Amino acid sequence: GCARDWEGLTCWPRATFGEVVKIPCPQFFEEFTSFLQRNCTQEEYWSEPFPPYTIACGFDEGSSKGPEDQKSYYSAFWRVYTAGYAASVTSLITALIVFAAFRKFHCTRNYIHMHLFVSFILRAVAVFTKDAVLFADETMDHCLMSTVACKAAVAFFQFSILANFFWLLIEGIYLQTLLLLTFVSNKKFVWWFIFTGWGAPTAVMFAWVLTRIHQQNTGCWDDDENGVVLWIIKGPILLTVLINFIIFINVIRILVHKLKSQEGGGSHSSHFV
Repeated sequence: GCARDWEGLTCWPRATFGEVVKIPCPQFFEEFTSFLQRNCTQEEYWSEPFPPYTIACGFDEGSSKGPEDQKSYYSAFWRVYTAGYAASVTSLITALIVFAAFRKFHCTRNYIHMHLFVSFILRAVAVFTKDAVLFADETMDHCLMSTVACKAAVAFFQFSILANFFWLLIEGIYLQTLLLLTFVSNKKFVWWFIFTGWGAPTAVMFAWVLTRIHQQNTGCWDDDENGVVLWIIKGPILLTVLINFIIFINVIRILVHKLKSQEGGGSHSSHFV
């Protein structure tokens, strides 16, 4: 079929003979939500985009909105989120130092918080790493880039996102554990929480990497040509969000029930602070 192609504004995925590929207008054209199409002909070459950019996306080659404006737009966006992530990393590292330096903060609740902070730090580091690896060489066609370094950077980025959601789930599970079990040995659960918070994302990432290698080893693994493969990561994330939502509803129910009872407003109130 037709190979992946960059025609100056859009990266088109691979296609089989006779296949018509449909993608939305580039994000640079914010005010337009139309779609572009290209046909993979039997002669192994792509047809021209239809409808043309001038109609589908409002792109006028004679106007000021050209590739340089697009580059400037993304450059400004990069500066904003880089500054945000840098501020986040600084704050999180400061919090980790405070929690580690003072012994009175050494408890199961804060240990879980610290692991959550580490997952957010890893996410910021993964963003910096991915940007440095994928976009270090501006002359390279990112659409055709496929190196071990860029694949590892994208895998690390996906792992950090998974770790974020799993540690948020651990936070919810621990809160519900405190509410359901009045007398609980915190140390008994710490290692289970650590094993789940880091082990589950590792297992999911291992499955995703193997699937990408054997079924969709294209580009830098940052595309979503095969939606089924992407669901290996999306599925666990949505599952953690669903479980956390259920825990949230259950925690509200338990708190309301305890506040209505004498026991809930009495000697056990400090247990949930």
